[in-house]
Amino acid sequence: MSGLSDRRCRPCEGGVEPLARAEAERLRASLHEGWQLASDARSIRREFAFRDFFRTMSFVNALAHIANLEDHHPDLEVGYNYCRVRFTTHAIRGLSENDFICAAKIDLIPLA
Repeated sequence: MSGLSDRRCRPCEGGVEPLARAEAERLRASLHEGWQLASDARSIRREFAFRDFFRTMSFVNALAHIANLEDHHPDLEVGYNYCRVRFTTHAIRGLSENDFICAAKIDLIPLA
């Protein structure tokens, strides 16, 4: 879908500015259309729907694997047949390229 999924997250311990809205919008445009930029441009989120609990949890486990490999972890809301994913870089209280890299990798998880 984009070159973002081929990249790796880099550690972010703070000390840098979050992405400006224009850059966040540019990067968001390279993701699946389901990703939404928050009104304050400090996070992105997407909701995934599934047929049943097993498929939901399979997706969550695949997502967790990606998050651990990248050492960049989203906030999740999980229920029987849904998962809401929200990325922000907590150390800078806003978006970094890492959020978009992980979102692009999550876009590659099969949703069957």
